[in-house]
Amino acid sequence: MKVREFQREDMPELVLLMNQLGYPTSLERIESRFSNIQSQPNYHTLVAELNNKVVGMAGLCHNLFYEYDSSYVRIVAFIVDIDHRRKGIGEKLIREAEKWAIKQEATHIMLNSGNREERKAAHKFYLNMGYTDKSTGFSKSLEDQHILKGNKRP
Repeated sequence: MKVREFQREDMPELVLLMNQLGYPTSLERIESRFSNIQSQPNYHTLVAELNNKVVGMAGLCHNLFYEYDSSYVRIVAFIVDIDHRRKGIGEKLIREAEKWAIKQEATHIMLNSGNREERKAAHKFYLNMGYTDKSTGFSKSLEDQHILKGNKRP
């Protein structure tokens, strides 16, 4: 198993992983998203590959703090294929994400994970990897406001 940078040929397998993560999508939508993501210099995508198959991914974004004189990396998306969990793949992927964050001179790395029953094992994994559960996230969809203003969906 190896962790490497995302390549365009990985997209079909990323569709399957995003579906497992709970965000159903299509190849066309992933291609469009990744076209946008790859155009942003602060984004970086890692994949875990086993026997020439992508079995995990970590989507990272390097940001500046408002509160501190430093930067952080947020793990925006993280998934290991359901058939390949508990084999050390997630740990290797997290460690490589942390290495990338250090190369960016980030002082922190963080992530959000939903408060749903199916995420409990993931929460335990993050705690075991040394992450702390220190905040509650809030989210609000603005899609209705875009539709009311006649704009395309974001």
